[in-house]
Amino acid sequence: IEYVRVSGGIFLDMTIHDFDMARYLINDEVTELYAAGGVMVDPEIGEVGDIDTAVITLRYAGGAIGTIDNSRKAVYGYDQRVEVFGSDGMVAVSNKTPDLAVVSDAKGVHGPLPLFFFVERYTDSYIAEMRAFIECIQQDKVPPVTGMDGRIPVVMGYAARKSYEENRPVRLSEIEEAIR
Repeated sequence: IEYVRVSGGIFLDMTIHDFDMARYLINDEVTELYAAGGVMVDPEIGEVGDIDTAVITLRYAGGAIGTIDNSRKAVYGYDQRVEVFGSDGMVAVSNKTPDLAVVSDAKGVHGPLPLFFFVERYTDSYIAEMRAFIECIQQDKVPPVTGMDGRIPVVMGYAARKSYEENRPVRLSEIEEAIR
């Protein structure tokens, strides 16, 4: 619980990574978002001033709409799934598990739990990220990720917190103007 107290809250601690991915997957900028949530699972999280569950609706400049669900307490493991639905089809990415075995029997369909922690999930990504960074330095290349790519999810995190606190949609431009 001490970590949650100093984490910056669910939107800047957890959802920020989803904001980053949402921009990447849609290849468009979010202009407005609405966040709702509460303490649904763990009262201790509420006692330190945060929420454990949130749903965020995103509006993109090009007209697309996205949603992000976050929970600090998925009892069955580290649950991360992505679905993108469009006019030409849908792509879905499910949870990373220790193996792909699924058993179907008279009692139901049973599979392995998702990997428990983000370090288990993203080891390969962290290595690739570090290699790309070193390559940019060694070969004097322009990094594939800009400072703005890091800044915008932070702005989205502040917008989500404001939206949650004020119970209204918040345009990212409101936050941009406030931090100038």
